[in-house]
Amino acid sequence: MTKKVVSNRFRVTKSGKILRRPMGLGHSRANKRGKSIREKRLKTGLVPTDAKKIAKKYL
Repeated sequence: MTKKVVSNRFRVTKSGKILRRPMGLGHSRANKRGKSIREKRLKTGLVPTDAKKIAKKYL
């Protein structure tokens, strides 16, 4: 059974990669540079060892 919080934070692609939401986008975007906000729009990949742990424990 998938944990609800984990399903919001991580996404599994068709090929099996696990993507995560970038840190630092919760609030206060006014204090951040435009470049850093644009870079964080895309989800980023996880290190393979961390991906295995997350998939095994939560997904």
